[in-house]
Amino acid sequence: MKATMSPQQQFADYLATCPIIAILRGIEPAEVVSVGRALVEAGVRIIEIPLNSPEPFESIERLADDAGQSALIGAGTVLNVADVERVRRAGGQLVVSPNTNPEIIAATVAGQMVSVPGYFTPTEAFAAINAGAHAIKLFPAEAATPAIVKAQRAVLPTNIPLLVVGGVQPTDVGDWLSAGANGFGLGGAIYRPGRSAQQVHDQAIAFIDALVTGATA
Repeated sequence: MKATMSPQQQFADYLATCPIIAILRGIEPAEVVSVGRALVEAGVRIIEIPLNSPEPFESIERLADDAGQSALIGAGTVLNVADVERVRRAGGQLVVSPNTNPEIIAATVAGQMVSVPGYFTPTEAFAAINAGAHAIKLFPAEAATPAIVKAQRAVLPTNIPLLVVGGVQPTDVGDWLSAGANGFGLGGAIYRPGRSAQQVHDQAIAFIDALVTGATA
């Protein structure tokens, strides 16, 4: 990946290469580099550290320093504008939220980072897009279905990636992709506190294999 590429270009390229955002909720700074390397080795190129994890900005900084040339690193569960700047100062280039907050989206865009807010209804999706979001995430996907994504895709701009987050399993990915999803945010299905770097790697490989199968089904 060329260093001159913008975070937005990197996000698009990485998502096309591997449509997974790995969500490392609860990770400790001491393990973040080993887990990050395991994910990159598996093929994951976008990694999110939720801000309700222990010392999240320290983890973002460590992982951005170690993997920033081969992956896009950022924060999740970003709930206020002040934290957007803290993410940027830590080296993060991605801001993910569980909700649609135009102020957070605007601050992320102004900071030249990638904005991926959460939405559930078409109203929220269009509000996020109009505020400048680079992608949107359907959350929580446990309360939705591929049929809902298919219906929303009929009206949502096709150039805005739609990510599905919440409860996704390898057996589900083909249905979501067929409905129009562009990728997935995967948390506990890939990483949980206490899981080794090798286990994280193996879980990521299982999803990547399922994605290949689902995309060609």
